[in-house]
Amino acid sequence: MTDRTLIVPEPQKPIVERAGYVPAVRVGDTLYCAGQVGRTADLKVIDDPEQQFIAAWDNLLQVLEAGGCSFEDIVDMTTYHVNMAQHMAMFREVKNRVFPRGLCAWTCIGVSELAHPGLLVEIKCVAVRRAH
Repeated sequence: MTDRTLIVPEPQKPIVERAGYVPAVRVGDTLYCAGQVGRTADLKVIDDPEQQFIAAWDNLLQVLEAGGCSFEDIVDMTTYHVNMAQHMAMFREVKNRVFPRGLCAWTCIGVSELAHPGLLVEIKCVAVRRAH
């Protein structure tokens, strides 16, 4: 049997109720985070691209912290982008403000759509808790 812990930050409990998945699962020191998007706590998609990107990073950090990790613990990250050419400069600008550079593997994938209309990015990652 795998030793695993379901990670559900309090503000993200509506996701479990509505969509039936958890924001992250921790197995040992490894945290597997489901893709995080730019929506409010009441699951409304944020219209402004910059604010949506900020919220996606904030939501990811919330999940990481609930699992005992931080951005610095991420070892692998995949971002999924709708209209990547149109929004990548702004996404990168926001990323550079909030996320440490050069600490993890990162793959960007352009997609035609995400789970809900209006979503522009989804950030999925794997983090490994460091000994403190």
